[in-house]
Amino acid sequence: MSLTPSRGCLLDLPWEDILVPHILCHLPLQQLLGLQRVSKAFQALVQLYLANMRCFDSGQIGSAVPRAAFLNLLKDNKVLQQLALQNCSDWLTDRELLPVIMQNHHLHHIQLKGCAQLSCHALMVISLNCPNLRRLSLAHCEWVDSLSLRSLADHCKALEAVDLTACRQLKDEAICYLVQKCSRLKSLSLAVNANVGDVAVEETAKCCPELEHLDLTGCLRVKNDSIRVLAEYCPKLRSLKVKHCHNVAESSLSVLRNRGVELDVEPLPQTALVLLQDMAGFAPFINLQI
Repeated sequence: MSLTPSRGCLLDLPWEDILVPHILCHLPLQQLLGLQRVSKAFQALVQLYLANMRCFDSGQIGSAVPRAAFLNLLKDNKVLQQLALQNCSDWLTDRELLPVIMQNHHLHHIQLKGCAQLSCHALMVISLNCPNLRRLSLAHCEWVDSLSLRSLADHCKALEAVDLTACRQLKDEAICYLVQKCSRLKSLSLAVNANVGDVAVEETAKCCPELEHLDLTGCLRVKNDSIRVLAEYCPKLRSLKVKHCHNVAESSLSVLRNRGVELDVEPLPQTALVLLQDMAGFAPFINLQI
């Protein structure tokens, strides 16, 4: 009898109990895809991992994910919880996205930033198939309209974070409907939308007492009155972005600033403020953004 210990193989370990949940999950997706080329056994192992993967981030693969690779990676997965597809924006359409959404009903985090070739139908399918959705980024998705946003609000009431940056079809009415239905919101971006004004901001403040982060960058119609309402109704607010909101002045921001809220604009230096008071006498009403 030989006393030499036998050398085990990685593939001898239980795949579903050990390799998939405790080893492969710690490897970057790019390396896993390369591992498929080692042998047919490794290819089968990686396919098993992909079918049980909880999080897919296209950024882990590279600067641009090929369409064919995306379709192959997720064709068997029905347990996704997080889906980030910002690196698929050059080619991603409803045709590629909707099958993934319709077979993954446990998604709670979806990132579609810059996916400009999708349609409002994609958002409706998301709302109907992802009842547990908590975080959604639609930044720079100008196809988002009021009807699809209403569908989202009606079916995804557990939402905590929504990024609607540069969704320029949306007006105050659509934002009001969203915040009325999704009162658990903690983070909301309405940036780069000239249609958003005081009505939407005030309704957000009154409906979302848990709000912590609000981005109003470039919302030219937002004025001091809504910022004061925000300060009154949102005691948990931690950050507010109002850069390029030319109708928002330090007179409304000072309450939030004194409360420790992080702001992206600086107050006018005290010496300049005194000079303005001497010259005009209405410094508290001047836009003091720098």
